[in-house]
Amino acid sequence: MITITLQREKCIGCNYCREHASQRFAMSKKDGKAVLLHAHERKGFYVVKIGEAELESCTSAAKACPVKIIKVME
Repeated sequence: MITITLQREKCIGCNYCREHASQRFAMSKKDGKAVLLHAHERKGFYVVKIGEAELESCTSAAKACPVKIIKVME
């Protein structure tokens, strides 16, 4: 299983994650920050398990993030 984490508090709202992995990321209308869809919050980090089918797009989103707050762990 693959784990994705998002440190949402540090998000600058650039939208790159959504552009690369729209099935897993959205932008909040309230504060303009990224939302990791179907994730659970743990100590300021949002965490979700994904399958192989999403690995490439989520890795691309993590690489595109200018503040490096998205992590992909296999």
